[in-house]
Amino acid sequence: MSNATPPGWYPDAAIPGTDRWWDGTAWTAHTRPAATIPRVPEPASAAPATTARSGTRTVAVAVAGLIVVGAAVTGAVLLGRDDDGTRPESGPSGSAAPPATATATPSPDGSPGGDDPKVLVDQLNGITLPVPDGWEKPGRTVEPVPTIRTVEPYECPGSSSSFCYHGTVTSRTANATGTTSAEQLARQDITAAADRAYEKNIVGNRIHGGITSHDQLDSAPVSVAGRAGYQVRWRVNTGKGPGGYVQSLVFPSTVGSESLIIVRYAFDAGPGGPPLSLMDTLTKGIRPIGDSAASGGAGSSLAP
Repeated sequence: MSNATPPGWYPDAAIPGTDRWWDGTAWTAHTRPAATIPRVPEPASAAPATTARSGTRTVAVAVAGLIVVGAAVTGAVLLGRDDDGTRPESGPSGSAAPPATATATPSPDGSPGGDDPKVLVDQLNGITLPVPDGWEKPGRTVEPVPTIRTVEPYECPGSSSSFCYHGTVTSRTANATGTTSAEQLARQDITAAADRAYEKNIVGNRIHGGITSHDQLDSAPVSVAGRAGYQVRWRVNTGKGPGGYVQSLVFPSTVGSESLIIVRYAFDAGPGGPPLSLMDTLTKGIRPIGDSAASGGAGSSLAP
């Protein structure tokens, strides 16, 4: 059994009132205000002591009560839930918190600058993606990862109870894969990317009549945000509808322990689908957070 501490938010000992993200192997530069701790009511005043002994006993009881309450509050902080609702077993031990770094306040979608409709910010992985014209940053998605997609949904072929989008791009951290090679991970992830987009959705509904076959269109190294990455692209054929194109792009993060980032693309083929060249345009538009080219409506000139 592994004793490694799972990724999550933990109290930063160097900055009271602040949590810092632990990625499973090292502290990252990401911080957030600590969860508010309910104020502990002060113990009720004891009745006037009639003797010195009873007064001493009253003080001792009050002090003991404060110790118990303090222990309960400490336990609540150490065992508090993470953002994803999981309860960490313990904070990373034997590691000093890194020096404080300035970070922007997260927006509701978990990213600084989230009010800019032309920039998607993946704060955890330290990157930004431009949002093309005719695309959006949805406020909520079934899969809790940074996402951009075409605005208008449509009824998925082969599933009247599900809705699909002509184009979707997501960004995620490659957790617990044991793989440090961008090429190897891209080759592994492309199957999952294809299945999620054209076989079954995240709730298990079969869409597009399922995948019947695929053709590999590209498998090559690529530079992303100044990092050496790798991409694999398939043309997917489906039982219903025109099918589409999927791509897994993998490259190391510019923050923390430089964990690998996976950016998945899914574009419908046929009418309504974005041009395949947009995949390359979006890849070239990925920037590290703080890059001046990533702000001020960087995606305003990108047309689907």
